[in-house]
Amino acid sequence: MGIKIIGVGRIKEKYLQEGMAEYLKRLQAYARVEIIEIPDEKISQGLSPSEEEIIKKKEGERILKKIDPEAYTVALALEGTLFSSEGLARRLEKLTREGQRKINFIIGGTLGLPDSIKKEADLVLSFSPLTFPHQLMRLILLEQIYRAFKIIRGEPYHR
Repeated sequence: MGIKIIGVGRIKEKYLQEGMAEYLKRLQAYARVEIIEIPDEKISQGLSPSEEEIIKKKEGERILKKIDPEAYTVALALEGTLFSSEGLARRLEKLTREGQRKINFIIGGTLGLPDSIKKEADLVLSFSPLTFPHQLMRLILLEQIYRAFKIIRGEPYHR
């Protein structure tokens, strides 16, 4: 399976880079995972709602250029569908059984994703009603993808 994670902004924190590298290494046995970083817009304090929408739209346009149109697209957003780890594994397994060979996962920037991206996605997924920094979300997503493959194959993983 080919997995593309499209995220807004660069990961600068060393601890996040190291964690991501560890899960990318572990995932090599299960899938080809590519991480694409989209440049983020500069955000100043006190933006109006319309200015925030303009920023999300600009970032969304950059994201659209990187989406593989043949892939199943998952947008991460607070208002998305919640899955357990087992539920996510079942969804990935079902997609594979149905012949889906590619998946796009999209993580927005500080302000989130524009509605246009969420509307075009095949699935809008939420990991929690809590808000996480978008940089940390990449690490969490990689871990959950890894966990899903372990569950699908019936392999042991810490509980």
